[in-house]
Amino acid sequence: MNSGTDENNRAVYGEPTRTSNTEYQTFMAEHSGKDVLSSDVEIKGSIKFQKELLIDGKVEGEINSEGVLTIGENADIRGEVKTKSITVFGKVQGNITVTERCELKSKCTLQGDLKAARLIIEEGATFIGKSEVSSGMSVKPASRPEVVRHEESAKPAFAARA
Repeated sequence: MNSGTDENNRAVYGEPTRTSNTEYQTFMAEHSGKDVLSSDVEIKGSIKFQKELLIDGKVEGEINSEGVLTIGENADIRGEVKTKSITVFGKVQGNITVTERCELKSKCTLQGDLKAARLIIEEGATFIGKSEVSSGMSVKPASRPEVVRHEESAKPAFAARA
């Protein structure tokens, strides 16, 4: 006895209904570029990525990117990190160089030097090393301000009034 449409039968028998192709494309577009290395992942070597990466596992080696990196609470990174922006929740042992923003969260540990255009350190974060914060990442020696004086004829401070 077939008294309904295929769509109704799928719902009754627990079969998944098909989503439209545009819904799937929208879902994939929202989640594309966000890669995750979970806490059970261990990598020895170098990592390169384009957009966004969340590392929650162990990495021993270089991390290079023009993207956004998040170091998760379970992460243990040992090596150089060069990226556009970074947020650290876990442990990093090595130097970090970012062209934009570096944020050290309250329970993180960074043991190494840091170069960034902007630096945010939450209370409770552990940072052992030196930091260099410079706008635009144009790392150049600090120059003294230039004083410009215009040559004028000397005027007495208290001139006689006529």
